[in-house]
Amino acid sequence: MSSTANFSENSEVAVSKGLRSSSNISSRQPFFRSVQSGPAKSVKVITRAMSASAENTPLPGLPVDLRGKRAFIAGVADDNGYGWAIAKSLAAAGAEILLGTWVPALNIFESSLRRGKFDESRVLPDGSLMEITKVYPLDAVFDNPDDVPEDIKSNKRYMGSSKWTVKEVAESVKEDFGSIDILVHSLANGPEVVKPLLETSRYGYLAAISASSYSFISLLQHFAPIMNPGGASISLTYIASERIIPGYGGGMSSAKAALESDTRVLAFEAGRKHRVRVNTISAGPLRSRAAKAIGFIDMMIDYSSANAPLPKELSAEEVGNVAAFLVSPLASAITGSVVYVDNGLNAMGVGVDSPIFENLELPKEA
Repeated sequence: MSSTANFSENSEVAVSKGLRSSSNISSRQPFFRSVQSGPAKSVKVITRAMSASAENTPLPGLPVDLRGKRAFIAGVADDNGYGWAIAKSLAAAGAEILLGTWVPALNIFESSLRRGKFDESRVLPDGSLMEITKVYPLDAVFDNPDDVPEDIKSNKRYMGSSKWTVKEVAESVKEDFGSIDILVHSLANGPEVVKPLLETSRYGYLAAISASSYSFISLLQHFAPIMNPGGASISLTYIASERIIPGYGGGMSSAKAALESDTRVLAFEAGRKHRVRVNTISAGPLRSRAAKAIGFIDMMIDYSSANAPLPKELSAEEVGNVAAFLVSPLASAITGSVVYVDNGLNAMGVGVDSPIFENLELPKEA
């Protein structure tokens, strides 16, 4: 597997009434008619998310209100991962959505959007469809065109696409929209993830670090200058950064540890220089396309359901809703934090489903 591959990190729950959708597809310009066919190119859909009067109308209570905000979510290549769920929650709160999709996956992703395969997944709490204003080709392993080796440039999966390095995408977003308010990093890849750390090669280890943690530094480095003061960025991490998770190898546990450490340092630097907040969400296991590549995701979900304080399967929407809160003004004093969204599994010191505890009287639902 090439080190250039970036996979999206990716059940239904009731969505907070505070997440009110104000994004609607215009009947005069349906999304599927606006997507270009043919070689991989950026996709742009121009529609008004809401009327001027709606945008200025205060919402009741204490809602997550992202109206007038623009978000760039890097790492969305399908409709079943955390990146997609975060995009939906931000859209439900009123944000304008821009996506960055891994170049080799772009054609399939765009085709699925055109053909309406994601329409069911695009439905927001108010019944409208999530609006995606533009999709950019992106490979966050490469910072600028000079970093791209010839074998990648000539690879047929990249041919027909252009301006997909981090620097070029940031420049394109600036040219198209001027600025953003929210940056989401939903990228991870470890070409040797199935190998124990003791058997991981230098290449595999560094590739995992590059794709899964340094890519966040690069994105923030290039996007922070076009982020409005008071903006926010978030990434996705995993409990393997601080606990032993056998099977999560190839340097991925190290990459997640680096990502969490970088979150704290970047929170200081980006906060002082750009007035941008930086947090990461430590999400529990999810049956996403990327997670299935590890090979034992079903076991991890079963283990979590059996041992977490909240004995249920985590949904992508739950992570998306926390992300919406973290990038909203309601979280204006939260930065440099690792926020656990895992049904409380991180708090456990033992697995209560162990035969050792078979005679232990556990709390039961009343």
